[in-house]
Amino acid sequence: MLEKSHAIVLHTLKYGDQKVVVEMFSRTWGRLSFIVTLPKSAKSPFRKQYFQPMTVLEVECDVRPRVALQKLHDVRLLVPYTTIPLSPAKLSITLFIAEFLYYALRSEQRNEQLFDYIMDSMQWLDAAPSHYANFHLTFLMRLSRFLGFYPNMETERVFFDLREGLFTSTVPTHQDYLAPAEARMIHLLMRMDYPTMHLFQLSQQDRGRILDVLMRYYKLHLPDFPDLRSLAVLHQLWT
Repeated sequence: MLEKSHAIVLHTLKYGDQKVVVEMFSRTWGRLSFIVTLPKSAKSPFRKQYFQPMTVLEVECDVRPRVALQKLHDVRLLVPYTTIPLSPAKLSITLFIAEFLYYALRSEQRNEQLFDYIMDSMQWLDAAPSHYANFHLTFLMRLSRFLGFYPNMETERVFFDLREGLFTSTVPTHQDYLAPAEARMIHLLMRMDYPTMHLFQLSQQDRGRILDVLMRYYKLHLPDFPDLRSLAVLHQLWT
């Protein structure tokens, strides 16, 4: 049965001359892979620009269980971006987030709150005229809440155990922890949200170190999470 859902494009891979495999995170079905033919006709609803990273679509398809590549019946652009395609800085953030989510959501099932968080975050970035240098840091910190390992803030202890996701008064028995100076950065980051994050003054060195810590944190909690190619570009722009 044909159903409609909102979906966010995570990754597109060319498959032959006119086909692409598109990885999406949908609001209704969770993570799905689609095989899409891109006709040369301008009248086709399947336009190449629709399948750029983090594009928000309304898709119509008949999802078949245990089918690796689903087929799209129809698609339309749901939320057009106005500034992201024209801003190298915003585009670099968008490509980083797309690559990050491509791996972070590999087995993600239906999660409407998570979908809404991602879509709302991208709309905020697109609308922001300035003060978004900390966007990717805030996005990653708050994303961990939906994936089940948001840090425990019940205590104000001085060390942060990266494996357990909590603050502690004693040094953990393993090496995956943050000393007091860096643990305070986690406290700071957990206080940030999009409207107020520009009020938290971070140096380029601080921003780069926080990003490295967040990547380490995610690698400890997500199996086989790889090094990201887009990370180097992000470091050059924001650190």
